[in-house]
Amino acid sequence: MASGNNDSLVIHKSALAERKGAIMATPHHPSTAVRRSLRKLGGDIKDARRRRGLPAEVVAERAFTSRSTLRRIEAGDNTVGIGIYAAVLQALGLLDRLGELAAPGQDEVGLSMASAALPKRVRLKRIPSGDHG
Repeated sequence: MASGNNDSLVIHKSALAERKGAIMATPHHPSTAVRRSLRKLGGDIKDARRRRGLPAEVVAERAFTSRSTLRRIEAGDNTVGIGIYAAVLQALGLLDRLGELAAPGQDEVGLSMASAALPKRVRLKRIPSGDHG
């Protein structure tokens, strides 16, 4: 019976390893443009914190994160989740602008495409003479 339990334990460990592999994030190698934008965002966040005279410890605490994660954000680290970036922006009073980044009014390409797709002519639909409801 002890042998059967060991076999079962090995099977469970194997299944757990497979399950962990299934939920692990895949490696992501962002483009140069993405890395550049994140570095700029991180630098802007750092400048905003300093303009407010807030120590990193205070901002990290308000964002419910660590100082080391805040340092990574201020460096533009692409491995930090967007939720943590958002929490830091909220701690600095800048969260509202994040919600407007992809707003329809800001989407010049999308608006242009939608305008180009508008019909050339709009006609009223004719009601057949027998259907006056």
